[in-house]
Amino acid sequence: MSLDQTAKSASTQRSRSRFTFSRHMNELSLFVAIAVLYVVFTSTANGFLSFNNQINILRDAATIGIAAWAATLIIIAGEIDVSVGPMVAFISVVLAFFLQWGIPTPLAFALAIIVGALLGSIPGALRAYFDVPSFVGTLGLWSALRGTALFVTDALPVSIGRNDTLDALDRSFLNIPPAAIVMLVFFVVFTFVSRKTAFGRSVFAIGGNAHAALLSGINVSKIRVALFAIAGAMAAISGILLVSRLGSGNATAATGLEFDVIAAVVVGGTSLSGGRGSMLGTLLGVLVITLIGNGLVLLGINPFFQQVVRGLIIVIAVLANIQAIKRSMSRNKG
Repeated sequence: MSLDQTAKSASTQRSRSRFTFSRHMNELSLFVAIAVLYVVFTSTANGFLSFNNQINILRDAATIGIAAWAATLIIIAGEIDVSVGPMVAFISVVLAFFLQWGIPTPLAFALAIIVGALLGSIPGALRAYFDVPSFVGTLGLWSALRGTALFVTDALPVSIGRNDTLDALDRSFLNIPPAAIVMLVFFVVFTFVSRKTAFGRSVFAIGGNAHAALLSGINVSKIRVALFAIAGAMAAISGILLVSRLGSGNATAATGLEFDVIAAVVVGGTSLSGGRGSMLGTLLGVLVITLIGNGLVLLGINPFFQQVVRGLIIVIAVLANIQAIKRSMSRNKG
């Protein structure tokens, strides 16, 4: 091998090493942030490190995480979904009514997931076929679902009575909440889909350049509808787990969940402009958001101020994302 070829090979290897390091820099920083949060809250918040509180952290993380996997794909595709919270609450009410009507529990679960997928596909279809921005479509769905759920229940919980299946879903297995197990199972599924399937590659392609993806033969409209349908189905699963936890359907539940989900995805390094993101980053983002919320509650911080903290986290994460993109572009030019 000549000296020129050797130099080019060494330069290529260095470039790959820098790319790999920068690609995982966000995940590494989130690991550090999680460790710091544990140290800070352990020393300042009484009971933070207790077993019961760690179980509560897992349950809260599952509530955010199950919806966050689908939200990650949506944001990678350059879209946004702000209807998650009302969708979870609405499905919890729908499931409670199904059970009150005597529908067998497994069938009620399946019907609830189908309802969630169908409702979720509405803003997807509006985006795909009528070019309605996904923010507008999901905001309309947010209002419609929350209003409908409050109207049909008069803002009161819908009791389901005793249900062995739902009771089992809230019973810890090897000291791990079933919701956390469900979250991790879907994490594996969505990680595989995003990295190893044509569907996942198409999502990244659409987020990078939708027009170029269309010209390359990707059915952009179909994938957009599918993404929002999947998000609706995942929100329905969260709604089922919510009913198992509360023992009722509740139209006022999951308030603000959509912001926690978006915050977790953005903190995890997914770019709001699309084309970049990872499920591992989102998982770490979910843990960061959950730990901050749990720690602030234990410290007795005013709930209204917690919303301020959530907003600051989103803004800071977006700024960090923008800076990361700029650094990546400058390195590519160099």
